Amino acid sequence: MKKPKWVIAKEQAKRVAAQETVWLFGLHAVRDALENPAREKLRLVVTRNALDRLGDAADKAGIAPEISDPRKFAAPLDPQSVHQGAALEVRPLNWGSVEDIATGAGVMPPRLVLLDRVTDPHNVGAILRSAEVFGARAVIAMQRQAAPETGALAKTASGALERQPYLRVRNLADTMIALKGMGYLVLGLDGEAEQTIEQSLDGKRDRAVALVMGAEGPGLREKTRATCDALVRIDAAGGFGSLNVSNAAAVALYAAKGT
Repeated sequence: MKKPKWVIAKEQAKRVAAQETVWLFGLHAVRDALENPAREKLRLVVTRNALDRLGDAADKAGIAPEISDPRKFAAPLDPQSVHQGAALEVRPLNWGSVEDIATGAGVMPPRLVLLDRVTDPHNVGAILRSAEVFGARAVIAMQRQAAPETGALAKTASGALERQPYLRVRNLADTMIALKGMGYLVLGLDGEAEQTIEQSLDGKRDRAVALVMGAEGPGLREKTRATCDALVRIDAAGGFGSLNVSNAAAVALYAAKGT
């Protein structure tokens, strides 16, 4: 019996994804990746000075460094990349399924961050940092119309990419519905919402919560908004109540902390 076309397409996509590589750059991002045993490392390009600053991280990772002239840096990076003389080619991390992470054991009620068309890698990197600081289980974005795992994202995340799960899903609304089935309260951030995050969680802080953030400007898509359990806002002191998405994610995670 022949496989359906959609099954074949899914298998092909998985094979392509398995072959993809990412160039991480910057001393902090490269060091954290070298020290991450779950990260598959392929090629390390460094200047002599950068290798000295990385200490014994390369030796412990079991990868032989390629020493490069800082004036003709050998890694295939964008010329504008602030690489600090260190670049590491890796394969993307595999964090497993949304269900495994969302339902795993933990001390505090779980928190997740879902991103709807947030494409700026610097914003996503900053969100990963905040998610790690405030104990979120994962940051979840779409496979398309989202920032992929890149060197710029990793550098902005300042090491959080190696520790904070960053998952990509085909359909955000379907994922939100699945999370509801797992007991999550799904809250969409909207500056015009009637209730604040704190008001929506009054008496419910022991619940699992997923915070859904939209892109700056357009915000949440209509289907995303309709799939949320409620729309909530960050309370602002004055008339100017706008934050960029990475700052909003940090404030929202703090406001939604569990008990």
